[in-house]
Amino acid sequence: MAARLELIALGGFPLVQPGDDLVELLTAALAANFLALEEGDVLVIAQKIVSKAEGRYVRLAEVEPSARALALAQEAHKDPRLVELILRESREVMRVRPGVIIVEHRNGYVHANAGIDKSNITHPEGDPRVLLLPLDPDASAAALRRGLAARTGTTAQVIINDSAGRAWRNGTVGIAIGTAGLEPVRDQVGERDLCGNVLEVTQPAEADELAAAASLLMGQAAEARPVVLVRGARLGRAECGSGSLLRERAMDLFR
Repeated sequence: MAARLELIALGGFPLVQPGDDLVELLTAALAANFLALEEGDVLVIAQKIVSKAEGRYVRLAEVEPSARALALAQEAHKDPRLVELILRESREVMRVRPGVIIVEHRNGYVHANAGIDKSNITHPEGDPRVLLLPLDPDASAAALRRGLAARTGTTAQVIINDSAGRAWRNGTVGIAIGTAGLEPVRDQVGERDLCGNVLEVTQPAEADELAAAASLLMGQAAEARPVVLVRGARLGRAECGSGSLLRERAMDLFR
């Protein structure tokens, strides 16, 4: 485990448009910040620029709400068209109160409003639109990792993060919704602590911890810093996605 960690937000990152080549934008941003990828580096990338590049916009004018969406919209005090999109992006509605709908997203994580957002996107006058999460964040992270390796010769680890709330706690933190090239959860079961006790359940969610740390630099408003380079993390390497971060339903005490 590293004793020192460096996090660098890449300044000057441009506004991303549908169809943009994120690998090209990332390599250009690294160069503009006088940085080059090194082995062991982790790039934490905000979900929003991935969604934008993948064209995950939806115009609300094009959405026809179902009967279920109309009923749920009254309970949640939300636009029925937005509620319809939340339902389409979800496996299950778990909780509802005015202002928020908690769902199990189709990719498995529990999220408010299915991660659908309208902040930091432009809205043509009289034509509101929203941005959905990437279709497959793990596949997006893997594609970025491959592209960066081909472009730079260095195989960085990649985390796509998003902001989410937590049970029993106020506020939001960054979480990893997509990963590539790293072990999202480090299993320390069987290791010993300072006092020689054998660890029985310790499994740090290192991808989430880095996602949260990077979110501090990214910000939530007009900071325009959607990419953070993490150096010195020494994460385990693995060719897997973020699935190990999702707790099995039978073990989830909040459902």
